[in-house]
Amino acid sequence: MSIVMMVGDSAAVVAAGGVFLDSTPVPAPVSSSGSSDYGTPGPEVAILFVFISLCLGVLSRQLLRGTRVPYTVALLLLGIGLGSLEYGTQRGLGTLGDSIRMWAKINPSLILFIFLPALLFESSFYMDVHQIRRCLMQMLLLAAPGVLISTFFLGVVTKRIFPYNWNWSTALLLGGLLSATDPVAVVALLRELGASKKLSTLIEGESLMNDGTAIVVFQLFLQMVLGQKFDAGDVIEFLCRVALGALALGLAFGIVSVFWVGLVFNDTVIEITLTLTASYLAFFVAEDEAGVSGVLTVMTVGLFFAAFARTAFTGESEQSMHYFWEMISYIANTLIFLLSGVVIAESILRSQDQIQGRDWGYLAILYVFVQLSRVVVVGLLYPGLKYFGYGLNWKEAVVLVWAGLRGAVALSLSLSVAFVFFTGGVVFLTLIINGSTTQFLVHYLNMDQISETKSRVLEYAKYDMYSKALESFEELGEDEELGPADWTTVCKYVSCLKRVPEEGRPAHPHHPPTSTALPEIEERMQQMLDTRIRFLNGVQSAYWTMLEEGRITQTAAILLMQSVDEAQDKVAKNEALSDWRGLGVHVHFPHYLKYLHWRSASSLSQKVSTFLLVTRLELACYISAAFLRAHRVTRDQLRAFIGESEVADAVIKESEEQEEHARHFLEDVRLAFPQVLRVVKTKQVTYAILLQLSEYVKSLEAGGLLESKETTHLHDSVQVDLKKLLRNPPLVEMPTAEETLMRQPFIGALPASIGENLATAAKEFMKLRDSILYKEDAKPDGIWLIANGVVKWSNEASNGHRLLHPTFSHGSTLGLYETLTGKPFLCNIVADSVVHCFFIDRAKILSITLIHPELENFLWQESALAVAKIMLPQHFGVATLQELRILLVEGSKMCTFLQGEVFELQHSEVGVLLEGFVKQEGSSEILAAPAGLVFHNGEADPAAKDGRSKSLLHTGTIFHVEARSRILFFDVGISAEVLSRHSASRVSLSHLSMLPPRHSSHDHDTSLQRPSQARHSSAPRLRGLRQGSRGEMRGEGASVLQAWASSSGLPTTAAEYAARAMRLSLFGSKVRGLNHSSRLESQARVSDWPINALSQSHSKLVKKMSYAVQENVDGDAPTLPRQRVFSQTNLALALPFVPLPVLKVGQPSGDMSSDESDGEEHIVEIGSPSTLFHSHHLTPSTRPEKFLS
Repeated sequence: MSIVMMVGDSAAVVAAGGVFLDSTPVPAPVSSSGSSDYGTPGPEVAILFVFISLCLGVLSRQLLRGTRVPYTVALLLLGIGLGSLEYGTQRGLGTLGDSIRMWAKINPSLILFIFLPALLFESSFYMDVHQIRRCLMQMLLLAAPGVLISTFFLGVVTKRIFPYNWNWSTALLLGGLLSATDPVAVVALLRELGASKKLSTLIEGESLMNDGTAIVVFQLFLQMVLGQKFDAGDVIEFLCRVALGALALGLAFGIVSVFWVGLVFNDTVIEITLTLTASYLAFFVAEDEAGVSGVLTVMTVGLFFAAFARTAFTGESEQSMHYFWEMISYIANTLIFLLSGVVIAESILRSQDQIQGRDWGYLAILYVFVQLSRVVVVGLLYPGLKYFGYGLNWKEAVVLVWAGLRGAVALSLSLSVAFVFFTGGVVFLTLIINGSTTQFLVHYLNMDQISETKSRVLEYAKYDMYSKALESFEELGEDEELGPADWTTVCKYVSCLKRVPEEGRPAHPHHPPTSTALPEIEERMQQMLDTRIRFLNGVQSAYWTMLEEGRITQTAAILLMQSVDEAQDKVAKNEALSDWRGLGVHVHFPHYLKYLHWRSASSLSQKVSTFLLVTRLELACYISAAFLRAHRVTRDQLRAFIGESEVADAVIKESEEQEEHARHFLEDVRLAFPQVLRVVKTKQVTYAILLQLSEYVKSLEAGGLLESKETTHLHDSVQVDLKKLLRNPPLVEMPTAEETLMRQPFIGALPASIGENLATAAKEFMKLRDSILYKEDAKPDGIWLIANGVVKWSNEASNGHRLLHPTFSHGSTLGLYETLTGKPFLCNIVADSVVHCFFIDRAKILSITLIHPELENFLWQESALAVAKIMLPQHFGVATLQELRILLVEGSKMCTFLQGEVFELQHSEVGVLLEGFVKQEGSSEILAAPAGLVFHNGEADPAAKDGRSKSLLHTGTIFHVEARSRILFFDVGISAEVLSRHSASRVSLSHLSMLPPRHSSHDHDTSLQRPSQARHSSAPRLRGLRQGSRGEMRGEGASVLQAWASSSGLPTTAAEYAARAMRLSLFGSKVRGLNHSSRLESQARVSDWPINALSQSHSKLVKKMSYAVQENVDGDAPTLPRQRVFSQTNLALALPFVPLPVLKVGQPSGDMSSDESDGEEHIVEIGSPSTLFHSHHLTPSTRPEKFLS
């Protein structure tokens, strides 16, 4: 059924003061000159009015920008003026007048078909779905009973009061016409004034729904006017068919359109075209084919898009979609309001002979009764409006009454009947009076006021803007080419610099209030409410960012944002953060998992099981990971902006408490189905890499390095990969235990035969949170390799001291130092999450050290990584394992000192004493390994004030070697120098692969250094030699080691092994050239390394280490109590000693048999060199054959 039925007999609907517009005349044939054969203008003339209207609209919008006058009011006035000018000049406007007359005589049905679908879809598509869902009952009350009440109220008034002898059908027809609200001007104004979002949503949603209801009512009474008879059953059947049929048709169009949009990949033009086509096609099919309400149909399509396809448009696509529909809405509103003004003016002026003075009076009376009808509707429905949804207070009810403007829908419908005068007059008066005075009403009711908390936050932000402006001027105010900028002129143009804070930083937003307007408890509740809302807004913003980055799917994004909306509703009632509550139903293990057969021999069964597992748990993993990340990011932002306060700490604590649920679920998944996490992470990484490649191609084009054709080729190749990822996402199988071990840096860096044998001997464990791997002072029984998860460490020396990052992550090798030295474990290692790890018995490790002495330095370096984080938490606590490995390769050196030698620790150096004993110059204290050595600035150690010396951290400039000692030196200055020698964007990979001599691990001889090298070398400066040479290796082990190395042809330095471990730690197994078959035989191909992968970690580490060294030099870094070891004349120390296990292959030698002491204490002379790696203790008969390379 058509939305407008032209009246065949003008006598059927005749109103005093009204003008009936006849059917549009058939246009005459048009000649090639642009005019018809009979001198009438051609149809192309109609274009002139469109663009003149747009020019006037642009002028109105530009002049009224910054004011609170709705520009639609100005457009209506301009339209009335334009129509009056055209009529008054007796067609003296020429072609413009012809264009105006063509539009004034346009079929009213065509007006609705042109403008209404765009306005309806834009309004419904950009409405908040959550707000619509909450306010739905309120909208239905106003759109259904409200329209009926208004229709009958106005019908009764016009029938009883107006002297035009209308029948009931005609009076109710006018009542239905005037019941359609169009508050477009008021909604924009309310948003600008800062009124509540729920009120704006209620007014706009009511307008969408009651337009459809009013049109249906109009159709019903129009048919009655035309003579069709209806009984009660017919009316109910007609209303249900038109309304419910529209909802069903809208859902059908919405489902098909959203599904089609899902098939489109990164084509904004097609996406926008689909939304435009769906809105207009749905309206046409509903009105002309299905005979249902086109308004309700398009509204349903728009809401369906908003609910299920909003997340399909992200980034540039979302911006383009927003600007397109904003422009369409602006053009439609501009044309329809200008056209309405023209129609009103011409209709009144053409029929001025029929309009009497009383008609103007009755128009004013009708306007008053329209407002009274609105009062009656809201008053009768107020109990329901107050009960449902967000509720409604009396102030919002007053604004709701006054915001009931009439607009384009009512005017367009009136063009088909003789009610143009009354309808146009009411539209004009509501726009001029209600639309222009709503701002004063809102201000009078104090609905535009902000709380003191928001005001203080605003002042706080303004001061931050002032500080940021000062920082920017300090950075940009002067350069070498142009010199300095003029500060006075800059302040003239930067408004925030004009207002210099006189009293320094303003009061903190969460400090007690200065005024007594509210009690302190209520003020604190307002502060909590404001902070929680800001926090949730930050969380929702983080979700949008993750959606654009490909970290979450569209379905996960919808659920996550919906949980934030629900949490904001609860927060408004002064409840704590609860955005996880709405996600709990989606984050759990499905009950059908117990019916799946994971180890079935059937390939089909395995595929089905995997599919069911991934489809169910993958969404839950996306949600949990995104929840944790969004809350972490928002907490950091809140701390950075607000700083420390009780209110912020309370909100942050609420956030952290919620995280436990998500964290525990991910740990359960990692324990039970780790392949799901691997699938999720693989998709995220792949998507992120492709996005970065796309941005890189764009940057090359922007820099002029690529031509348009080349850019298109590269961009298309990336888009093909993205499409492949989205259409056929990867199903990654978790690697086997042996594959996981081979990717572990320690195992993967070893020769293939050794790594494979260790992998065979390793025991796999899955440790739950708070499970203990080993305890401090316990006897070492082997090493632990962390494959996945995080462990935390603690020891007795750190009690009472806050450690920022006491953790080890995946790729860590723990317990290796204790295994090599036989010392007790240095700390407690406890799982801080579900940890996938491997244990290798100590006997296996020691067998390697005895058979392969060329691995000596590498094993010591690998063990030093954990020791450095434990002994020197001030310097290495914040560094990740990957960063430490880079520093190990780039800026470290291992030195072996003999008894009697003296060395000086330089300014930027830190050392880790791994073996032996040293003494600080000027002190009788002997430092035993393991210990940290840092540069001393001459100040007293604050940690030693209590007389205790339990710390393993020691400072000093000059040290005397009391026994053969092995020390690993880290030089932050060398790392910064290495980084500065290359470009700012990368670290030279060839430099890492060549590994210059200063990074190699061998015994030093400073006589080999040139003066220029000695100044920059990372090796400590030698202050004197009292015994032998540092380059000397005692005993027959030296000759055995050298002979073995020369005969095998394998590398003998630790640098290559350390570099391989570093690459495995950074890139895993995804870098070609790291396969085990060629690990020893050939160096990994440098060209296969990710070019920029090292720069960020390396540069961050340099900054961290530089700050740490500087803080230590300034004496600010806290130190732990020292542990003192007393020296005697014949120095012999009682050290805990773990005996070497008896080898099962062959008979142990005499030296090995001396270890059978059942854990008895051994007295070891400190002057003797370590015999741990000397191969002369093994004979060929005692070597385990499976460890022979």
